Parts: sequence; C-alpha cells; structure tokens
Amino acid sequence: MHDPEDIPNLEPYKDAYTQHLHEVERIANLLDARYTIPGTKIRFGWDALIGLLPVLGDTLSLLPQLYLLYKAQRLQLGWLTMLKMLLNILIDWAIGSVPILGDLFDVAFKSNLRNAKLTAQAIRDKRQSD
Repeated sequence: MHDPEDIPNLEPYKDAYTQHLHEVERIANLLDARYTIPGTKIRFGWDALIGLLPVLGDTLSLLPQLYLLYKAQRLQLGWLTMLKMLLNILIDWAIGSVPILGDLFDVAFKSNLRNAKLTAQAIRDKRQSD
C-alpha cells in the first residue's frame, strides 16, 4: 500500500491505539502517496489532485487533515505533537494555495505523511511510558 519509508513500522502491537494508527496511516497514504507517476518513484495522492483547484482545492483538503489533528487530540498525544501537526497543515495550506508552485509543493511536502509519522512516534512514546 505504501513505501516502507513513508511511515515508520507500527510494530506488531494489538492495543487501544492499533486501530487508530491504521486509520491515520490509511488516510495519510490516500492523501499523499496513493498514486505513483509511472517510471518514477514520485508518489502523490488526493491532496495534490484536489489541490489542482486553485484555493478551493487546498481549503477542501483541510477537512481530512483536520480530522487527523482531531484524532491526535482524542488520543491525547500532547500539545507539542498537535502543534507540529497544525504547523504542517498550515504550511501545506498556505503554500499549496499558490497556483502551480503549490501543486508541486503538495507532491513534495506530504504534510499528511509527516503528521502520520508524528502520530506514530507519539503513540510509541505513550506506549513506553505506560
């Protein structure tokens, strides 16, 4: 489904976090790495495709991104993790809203995969502290 480098291994845990991690991973991959440009290793997803609609597209793509932030809040992953996630979302929205340059940026920046990695790391930290 995704390149192993996209999101760190979620470990073979079966706990209260497992289902949430898989949901976050699935959404992030759909948004940032669902498709590959043939003959390259360049991956993109629905975030880049929706972003082709100037301003409106990037604003629409905020909804699933904010859902990932909501998941982090529900999982009580901490304000620092959520702040980093929000910063990724804002950078993606602001630069992604610029015609053409923003579309290329969406393909390269992959804010959703970044936020999935932040979520996975915060879950690892919580597991170690429990």
